[in-house]
Amino acid sequence: MPGHEPRLLIYSQDGLGLGHMRRTSLLAGEFLSTLPGSSALTISDSPLGRFFPTAPGHDYLKLPSIRKSGPGVWESVTLSSTFHDVLAMRSSIIATAVEAFDPHVLLVDHMPHGAMGELLPALRKIRRNPVKIILGLRDILDAPEVIKRTWVNEGAIAAVDEFYDEVIIYGSRDVLDVATEYEWPMPVAERLSYSGYVCAPTSQNRRPLPSRHTKRAEGDKLVLAMAGGGADAYPMFSSVLSAASHRSLRSGVRFLMVTGPFMPTADRLHLQSMARGLPVTLVKTVDESPAYMSAADLVIAMAGYNTTVELLKTGTPALLVPRNGPSAEQRTRAKLFAGRGWVNWLDPHELDQDRMAGAIVASLDAPNASLSGRPGPDLRGRQASVQRILDMLGERSPFAELQAVPT
Repeated sequence: MPGHEPRLLIYSQDGLGLGHMRRTSLLAGEFLSTLPGSSALTISDSPLGRFFPTAPGHDYLKLPSIRKSGPGVWESVTLSSTFHDVLAMRSSIIATAVEAFDPHVLLVDHMPHGAMGELLPALRKIRRNPVKIILGLRDILDAPEVIKRTWVNEGAIAAVDEFYDEVIIYGSRDVLDVATEYEWPMPVAERLSYSGYVCAPTSQNRRPLPSRHTKRAEGDKLVLAMAGGGADAYPMFSSVLSAASHRSLRSGVRFLMVTGPFMPTADRLHLQSMARGLPVTLVKTVDESPAYMSAADLVIAMAGYNTTVELLKTGTPALLVPRNGPSAEQRTRAKLFAGRGWVNWLDPHELDQDRMAGAIVASLDAPNASLSGRPGPDLRGRQASVQRILDMLGERSPFAELQAVPT
């Protein structure tokens, strides 16, 4: 093992979203709090850099940003260089950082071989060292036929088989059996464990929420609409604004809309224009989004992993509007969670005023998820994932009772 303080290196190809960044930040923070004096370094390409608060001992290495514009098609976000040149630069930076940081654990988020195979040189190099290589995956990736095809064709399955010691699934097998659903071969399936869903710890030092965002008359209900990064959330928000003027919602309901940092400026300005004269407050971002979820009577959100599990933790009634493609991930999550009575959901093809207004009214009248009497989700994924990492290193931890559940 390396002769220095415990070190965790995280690779995350985050693109233009917030989900992967949020999840990896939570896991790094848990690792650092469990092993005081340790270090965590995240290699990511998010244009926002340190968007979320970070723990002492955690730092970021920013890669030139790229994005996927189609199946197997990538492009540079900012640099004018060719994608080939940008990819070569990213791969070199990653390999150099892996060698220099000399981690005890490499935790790879979502893409086992990296974007277009950029992680493979680093994996080949680090595999010669006494280091544990772990793949962390949310449970729902895409439609099974898509994952079965792309993970074989792009070399992802081969990379897991060759390089990885373990695959931690940030979810529950009883919600979705990853190995069965995606038909992974036995050598890969045998490395899976399930941690439960990863969500943030409850803050002990929450500041009062700004009254300008949450002000309402006595008896009024507050509907919070949010969408993570917000890059493709305009259809959902415009539908909510249309519903806000519906006869069934003209009184007794106020709306707070958090558009997200990645919503195009033109879309945000148009939503602001639509909101004039309505009981709507529209903001770009908020601190402590779980606190706003808890304060609301209903949360309307897209069905991204992090937003959804944070909602489940609060128990606030939720209406999910999954992304309308190209991936089936959000639609699948919304349907599976709704089938367990955890949320309500609305098909993204049914966002006309009447359907949205009807869904809001029905969801406001729905019982709190925590009071429904149905079995709730396992939300201990943050602790259990880090416990599993420490178990592989032979380290002791105060979370010994939160073992990941093997397949």
